[in-house]
Amino acid sequence: MTITHEAMSGAAQTRRAIANTLKGSAGNLIEWYDLYVYAAFSAYFASYFFNAKDPVQAQIDAYLTFALTFLMRPVGSWFFGRFADRRGRRAALTLSVSLMGVGSLLVAVLPGMAQIGVWSTILMYFSRLLQGFSVGGEYGTSATYMSEVATAKRRGFFSSFQYVTLVGGQVLALLSLVVLQGLLGEGELKAWGWRIPFVIGAIASLIVLWLRRTMDETIPNEQVKAAQARAAETPSSTEPGSLKLLFTKHWKAFLVVVFLTMGGTCAFYLYTTYILSFMNSVSKIPKTQTSVINFWALFVFMLLQPVFGLLSDKIGRRPQLIAFGVLGAIFTWPIMSTLAGVKDPVMAFLLMLAGLVIVVNYTSISALVKAELFPSSVRALGVGLGYAVANSLFGGTVPFIGEWLSSSGHNEWLFTYVTITIVISLVVYVFFLGNKKQTPLDDEFGEAFSTRATSRLD
Repeated sequence: MTITHEAMSGAAQTRRAIANTLKGSAGNLIEWYDLYVYAAFSAYFASYFFNAKDPVQAQIDAYLTFALTFLMRPVGSWFFGRFADRRGRRAALTLSVSLMGVGSLLVAVLPGMAQIGVWSTILMYFSRLLQGFSVGGEYGTSATYMSEVATAKRRGFFSSFQYVTLVGGQVLALLSLVVLQGLLGEGELKAWGWRIPFVIGAIASLIVLWLRRTMDETIPNEQVKAAQARAAETPSSTEPGSLKLLFTKHWKAFLVVVFLTMGGTCAFYLYTTYILSFMNSVSKIPKTQTSVINFWALFVFMLLQPVFGLLSDKIGRRPQLIAFGVLGAIFTWPIMSTLAGVKDPVMAFLLMLAGLVIVVNYTSISALVKAELFPSSVRALGVGLGYAVANSLFGGTVPFIGEWLSSSGHNEWLFTYVTITIVISLVVYVFFLGNKKQTPLDDEFGEAFSTRATSRLD
């Protein structure tokens, strides 16, 4: 069925929002679990699929493969964004999690280079490109869906579960790493233990597939009918989900999405993905300790998302983005340079958590801020494609760039790079976003704030 908020009471809207948010976010959890399982366990299977004679080069190749998944994100975002804006959010989200399950299962059963030679590496590339394609569609569509099913006055709170599940996927990946490190030895993990979390991901995708079949639809029937009309009947410039509609009428919003995402995605992948390898290779903290540090820091980070999302429902979105930009620009270098010389696990945990507390000002509301910029006809496409472009160019390459610079003895160059991207995004937050402004989401699903401000994109 299609949601019609006007016909429901406040309590009914809240119950419906909770149910749909859980269904929509469950797939997001599994998608990102699969992504981070690869990063978390890469130290154990890198030599199996890449360079068996040089462990350092094998790890670099593994991170390069991780970065390659981001090349498919714009393609996935375009395909699924177009699909979601024309066929519906539910259909797109169901397809994306299905493809993720296939990619995860492929890794779980894939032979190594010793068995099938270079085909092992090629098939690993294929599985990760498929994963990048599916997660590219998942982010934009789920961000759109959760912003649309949320109640108007608690849109920040409900939409924050986009990153609760995104970070939750990494928490589960790290938990599986910690558990398997405790149950299996180093040799067993390298031989076969690393396959277990990918099997779990494939099974979980089937469960989510079943859940998503009962999700409510949020796009109006008129939009679906317009998308199904023949080109002769419906001008291409007004077809829902078309690139022409996005780039002719909403190109300013698209550019804002790209540049407001730039700094946030770099900081996010610095503190959630690359930092694991950084603690191992630079800080010289043992792998078993860094896994525990990352788990607890990310667990707290996950719990903070709805708190800051709820805060945005009170003060607006823009103040929090500016807080991230200012604090990120000031403290990225001190946090990471101090961490480079830290051996104490407790101090390493506190430094990582400090970075994440800064980033939560961005992550808790970023999906909603992007969704608020577009009308329903191009929302999934605009959010997903803009985010994917920024991730492909900036965020997804942070682990690879960091590993390469670390091997060259220039760790500080990465800190500078991330700081510069945050400053660029800060300019967008200050000069191109309004606060508590009237948005297309307000027009379609109810007003979030009683105080209106004029959009700076008008």
